[in-house]
Amino acid sequence: MGLVKLRIREFAGKQGWTLKEVSERSGVPYGTIKTYALSDGMAMADVTALFKLARTFDVLVEDLVEIVKE
Repeated sequence: MGLVKLRIREFAGKQGWTLKEVSERSGVPYGTIKTYALSDGMAMADVTALFKLARTFDVLVEDLVEIVKE
């Protein structure tokens, strides 16, 4: 099974937002944002959260996800 990393910190940094601000703007709980942003690789992620984050950063879901291990 592959592992993915979400580029939340990178996109938040481009906007000048904190992880807390990302949470507030996206509606995704802060704990989830923090877990996703700090993880080096995850096997699963909440699809609804991914779409909310992509919409918040105005990017495609594909742009938000980085495959770190196949």
